[in-house]
Amino acid sequence: MRRTTSALLSLSALLTASVLAAPAAGAAPHDDRPADSTASEVSAGGAPAGWEKVNGDDLAHIAESTDRQTPLSATGRNAAAPADESGPMAIKSVRNGKFAVTEVNYAEPNTGAVRARSTQVFGAWESFAFEWDEASQTVALKSLANNRYVAVEKNFTGQAQNVLRARSTTAGGWERFVLYHNEDLNLYALRSTLNNLFVAMENSYTGSLQYSLRARSADVTGSWEQFDLYDIVG
Repeated sequence: MRRTTSALLSLSALLTASVLAAPAAGAAPHDDRPADSTASEVSAGGAPAGWEKVNGDDLAHIAESTDRQTPLSATGRNAAAPADESGPMAIKSVRNGKFAVTEVNYAEPNTGAVRARSTQVFGAWESFAFEWDEASQTVALKSLANNRYVAVEKNFTGQAQNVLRARSTTAGGWERFVLYHNEDLNLYALRSTLNNLFVAMENSYTGSLQYSLRARSADVTGSWEQFDLYDIVG
């Protein structure tokens, strides 16, 4: 796969207390699904036009490459555990230009919710290990903030259905994703193996689930489902 280099990101020191705290619940979130998000159903095992599956060798190359994205230095919060052999990565939403965070301070049932809300990478909260499974050709995402695997909450109801949460101690079907790459865009997409839907960032949600990641799109329709991956060093 062709790789491009992103501009170096300037990192500040620590996240302020106001950002660390879980936001207060606001009005009920409304549907952020773009109008055509179910227009073209992607069959199980198939890939959207212009996208190809990432395999184990590709994932290793992503983690080891120095020309894919400029590595980010993570300082501030202490990592809960070292990453696996793929190395820690940060996930940046193309929709709002913010990095995914594990909300470890949220109360149940949203403890560990994954939201794209950090402007920079400060440490473990924005760090994820991508663990490859050769048998299923899938990845599991393990949050370094709480040592838990990211699961798709299929049994949640309402607007929280299929939200991503770092809450599992093992990686099974709820925690498995197919990773896709678009060579022309040099961007990535994730599809849950639990419901065969792509992960989207809910930019228009309000309250504590604003910017939450949810496996809810039948196709990659645009920036809602598109992400950058960054190496984290230091």
